[in-house]
Formats: sequence, C-alpha cells, structure tokens
Amino acid sequence: MFVLSYVGIALLLFFFQSRLIYYPDSVLVATPSAVGLRFEQVTIATQDGVKLDSWFLPADAARGVLLFFHGNAGNISHRLESLKIFHDLGLSVLIFDYRGYGSSEGKPSEQGTYRDAEAVWRYLTEERGVPSDEIVIFGRSLGASIAAYLAAYIAERQMPGALILESAFTSVPDVAARVYPFLPVRWLARFSYNTHSHLQNADCPVLIVHSPADDVIPYVFGEKLYATAREPKRFLKIRGGHNDGFFVSGQEYIDGLDTFLSAHFDARADSVHTPPE
Repeated sequence: MFVLSYVGIALLLFFFQSRLIYYPDSVLVATPSAVGLRFEQVTIATQDGVKLDSWFLPADAARGVLLFFHGNAGNISHRLESLKIFHDLGLSVLIFDYRGYGSSEGKPSEQGTYRDAEAVWRYLTEERGVPSDEIVIFGRSLGASIAAYLAAYIAERQMPGALILESAFTSVPDVAARVYPFLPVRWLARFSYNTHSHLQNADCPVLIVHSPADDVIPYVFGEKLYATAREPKRFLKIRGGHNDGFFVSGQEYIDGLDTFLSAHFDARADSVHTPPE
C-alpha cells in the first residue's frame, strides 16, 4: 500500500507540475491610474504569435527603463505598489503579463515565458528604440529566473544596463528538493528555470535582493546566486516575507535600489554616453 501511495504521489507531481508553478489570474483589479501614474496600454506580439498585454509607464526625465518580470501568481494589476516605487526612483517601466496571465493570450510554459521575455526586449529596443544600456531588467521570484534568462540570452549581442533579481531561487528542481525531500524530484522535474545557470552568463551589473525571513524561497538561494554573479555585483538584505519584503522593508528597500542604480547603472550610462575628449 505504501509503495502504491508513493508512486501515486510521484505521478501526480510529474503530470501536474504546471499547476504547482503557475497561478495566473485573468481579472485585472486596477490600473496604474489607481496610484496616480500615467500609463499606455500596449500589446506585444511574440514570435510564435501570442499577444501579450502590457503597460508602459513613462517617467519625467527618466534615468532609464525598467523591464518588470513579475512572479508566478496574479497579473500585472497586482504590482501597483512596486510600479510606484520604480516610478518614484525615476524609472519608466514596462510591465507585462506572461502568456496565460491577465489579458495575455495563450497558456504558460517555461519555453513560452522565455519567448515572452524575448518579445518584450525586442519591443523596447526595436519598436521604442530604447538603448540596451538604458534598460534595467528586474525580476521577482519566478520572474527573476526569466529575467536572468533574458540577460543571458542577449549577452552576446547586447548588454543591459543592470539586472536585479529579487527573492529568486537557483532552479525549480532545487526548490522542489526542499519541499519534497522524500521524492526523486530531480528525475521527475519537467521544469528547470535554472536561474543559477542563466546568471553565470549574464554580463552586466547585478543586484541580488533577498530576505532571511523569506517563507517561500530560502535565503540561502539568494546567497548562492550572489556567489555566482559576475562583478560588479551587490547584495541587498531586506526584511519581511516572500510576498511583502519590498513593502515591509520600506525606505531601506528603496534606498538600496537607488544606491545600486546610482553606483552601477547611472555611472555606467554616463560613461557610455559621454563623448571622448
């Protein structure tokens, strides 16, 4: 009986993994107007023909553009507090919903989210004409893995201004091994999201943000990613849980982001755009 139960649990984990990873919500509960922000609704098409719903929020005299990759639950309308923080830091923001989330078409998958990332990067750099070094790639939780993928994907051709990974894991199998230590999850895993591997190939200033009190993704994952990242890099220790750390940390979080941007993003952009004497 035990063997049958064990095998049954393993099979359920194998076939229903996507339901453990993706928690999309199709209902948009608000827009940036609710927090006093101007925005433009944008539809972005991927190379495989999926239309993604997104918002572009312009900032006056912007220091750059932040490309926002949200976590595995909800949709873009659940990130208004973060949009306000980034806007107040002087950044324009492009935030979008992965396929299957919010008003975006399709169904989420690992390769699909990577194609989504490539599409929004092309939109910013080609359609809007934003120089790659003026883009900050930001990802939180699952979005951090997709953000790291994008930074690695474009590394041979373009270099973003900076990469910020918040509350990130090293890979899905690593997380699953902690949650299901009694199962051979590395054999059963159908998803990778190998943030660790992607980060090794990212060639830009990196900020790792994590809380020791994170109740979903252990702090040790943030430490491992920081050890992996290339220089220049910084680590920002925040307070609070997985979903509210940026809010609980308040000004400490905002100041930490601003310090990183001033030291590595603004300074780099100034040196790139200053004509030689």
